Amino acid sequence: MTTTHIYDAVRTPFGRAGGALAGIRPDDLAAVVMRASVERTGLDPARIDDVIFGDANQAGEDNRNVARMGALLAGFPTSVTGVTVNRLCASSVEAVIQGSRAIESGDAEIILAGGVESMSRAPFVVEKSAKPYPATGNQTMWNTAIGWRMTNRALPTAWTISNGEAAEKTARVAGIAREEQDAFAVRSHELAARAWAAGIYDGEIVQVPGAELARDEGIRDGSTIEKLSGLRPLFAEDGTVTAGNSSSINDGASAVLLGAEGALPGEPLARITGRGAHGVDPDEFPIAPIEAANKALARAGRTWADVDFVELNEAFASQSLACLRGWPELDPDKLNIHGGALAIGHPLGASGGRIIGHAAHELRRRGGGVAVVAICIGVGQGLAVVLER
Repeated sequence: MTTTHIYDAVRTPFGRAGGALAGIRPDDLAAVVMRASVERTGLDPARIDDVIFGDANQAGEDNRNVARMGALLAGFPTSVTGVTVNRLCASSVEAVIQGSRAIESGDAEIILAGGVESMSRAPFVVEKSAKPYPATGNQTMWNTAIGWRMTNRALPTAWTISNGEAAEKTARVAGIAREEQDAFAVRSHELAARAWAAGIYDGEIVQVPGAELARDEGIRDGSTIEKLSGLRPLFAEDGTVTAGNSSSINDGASAVLLGAEGALPGEPLARITGRGAHGVDPDEFPIAPIEAANKALARAGRTWADVDFVELNEAFASQSLACLRGWPELDPDKLNIHGGALAIGHPLGASGGRIIGHAAHELRRRGGGVAVVAICIGVGQGLAVVLER
């Protein structure tokens, strides 16, 4: 069985809801990173065996298989196929995992994986009425940007609380105070701003024509615990989860170029050595990455003592801090060393490709090491991969 290598990884800067990227269709965002992947590496796109892209919404302009649409818009030959996968927040991690399995099984040599999300452009949808041409009555309109909708009433109501309410539950159960969450959020903004200023992100960024951003749009300079302490709780009157210690609604795209050993010239950024998935009750989704990462490390033949750093998607500060408590062997200073989604943003389908790509670039920058990449998923799941160089 061959090993899957990451030959390149690229992403757009992430835009805020209604911000710089709000005018760009999601299929066009996908095309930007797809085109950049072949231009940066000199790869003939005809050699790509499949394009696997994650997308959590698929209710608007990203409908009808955005992976295929993006590949066509990127100018790839029509012989290059595409498939869109959906594991909500971890959709592009799932895309990378599926691509790595195809390579390792011998079904493919080169896979372009990644993901896209335009939460700004997510449409409102209306269910069909019970009968055609109703003369009376109204229908509910749903905002598809984020969260539960059209929930099956057979599910326990305890499971169908919002992600923010689940983050509140996590903070309460784990005893994570508001001050600790706000401090973690400030750290994320400070590290992200510092990394951008130092050029750490330069090698993995491609600009969107007509919507250029100097950096991720959500990073707040000068964020302090005192400023965040003034924000009101969002999900419970006496709660601790606020807009300041939660990830935002964002737009963006990411791509990870995968290949078998020797499939492309040059030294790969990293290789994938372990994968893990874990499920929990839907209202406990924030802690699912704990066991997902443990499984991935075990399958890679590694322990936490071997890990040089971790990229964990910061959906909420309480979620990230709960995961840290679940990994007692991990030095907290090794987590999200260049900031995380609390500052950078969380365009659902693109976030997994961002954290995998950044971990791969960081391994090259360090000249080697072991990295864990993990992400929580609404409805009670977690995914993780281990990268090595």
